[in-house]
Amino acid sequence: MIRNGSHAVEQEDRAQPSSSTHSPEKRKRVIRVWCDGCYDMVHYGHSNQLRQAKAMGDYLVVGVHTDEEIAKHKGPPVFTQAERYKMIRAIKWVDEIVEGAPYVTTLETLDKYNCDFCVHGDDITLTVDGKDTYDEVKRTGRYRECKRTQGVSTTDLVGRMLLLTKAHHSNIDNAAYQVHTDNFGKGPKGHSPWTGVSQFLQTSQKIIQFASGKEPQPGDTIIYVAGAFDLFHIGHVDFLETVHGQAEKPYVIVGLHFDQEVNRYKGKNYPIMNIHERILSVLACRYVSEVVIGAPYAVEKDLLDHFKVDLVCHGKTNVFPDADGTDPYAEPKKRGIFRILDSSNNLTTDDIVQRIIENRLQFEARNQKKEAKEMAVLQALKRKDESVKSEAALAKN
Repeated sequence: MIRNGSHAVEQEDRAQPSSSTHSPEKRKRVIRVWCDGCYDMVHYGHSNQLRQAKAMGDYLVVGVHTDEEIAKHKGPPVFTQAERYKMIRAIKWVDEIVEGAPYVTTLETLDKYNCDFCVHGDDITLTVDGKDTYDEVKRTGRYRECKRTQGVSTTDLVGRMLLLTKAHHSNIDNAAYQVHTDNFGKGPKGHSPWTGVSQFLQTSQKIIQFASGKEPQPGDTIIYVAGAFDLFHIGHVDFLETVHGQAEKPYVIVGLHFDQEVNRYKGKNYPIMNIHERILSVLACRYVSEVVIGAPYAVEKDLLDHFKVDLVCHGKTNVFPDADGTDPYAEPKKRGIFRILDSSNNLTTDDIVQRIIENRLQFEARNQKKEAKEMAVLQALKRKDESVKSEAALAKN
């Protein structure tokens, strides 16, 4: 759940000036950090930005824009604002969210929520008229930057969804895939480094950064769930929150199936995200304690005994039979520890893909417009840099 703590106390701590008259017992001032964004089609890149932002302070406040604001400045969002608010609340590094945050970040907003500074990735965010949304906080020194996660973008994910083959896993240079990425991430004057597509490379360090590292404690109820958890979305979040609520002290283990296994039972171009990407997406969720990478499809005796599983849960979605036609949940059913849960959210990865396909032309236009604005800014920055170099050379002579 979201970390507790008295907001009033934190405000009071921040207001206290540093002074040698304070007792040594006086705890340090809480550093409050602000992030904001659309957070549409939330992926592990967004989670990584929030993880880095939280590491710069003590308490992370995240502002999420409305559908109306996003449509005005960028184009139609894939998810509704209610869905986007809930997705951000589920990320374990987030302490508080602000619904309907303004698109342009101002000092007034930082002061209103008692935040010391705001954090954004090292890409650029522009208003409808091409202005930097962080201009004011940058000029006043209340802006910090974190590294953008290479290898993932909404542009890339949309391209993968529209490609009805498995080529996005095996060959990013595939000609059919390139058609889609060109449509989604290329403006009239070339590629922007922020909107383009690159290959994600998983490392053990990244997994360690996302993992909680906490072992189950005496008295914990160990709950096991398994699946693809592809394009980790609000349907998954609602299910995992329901799973988490099954016990007073839950320790939730998610078994993630390898890509080949997911493709066996889902077909088409699934999974959209590969196993490495899905690991990070699931680990970022506050309701998850541990992940089994490449979990066996059948939940058998060895797995249940190894993790000392008390309860196995599955949602209302269809249970596909194992490759040999058997029920993958036969063993937990035999032990009487299997439970079907209804999270009251029927959203599936298929539904999200359908949203994208139905609005394909709008999304293509949105990304091309975004790309064109970014290229214009890049060219302006290049001209400014050349001007500064030219003036420096003249001064030297």
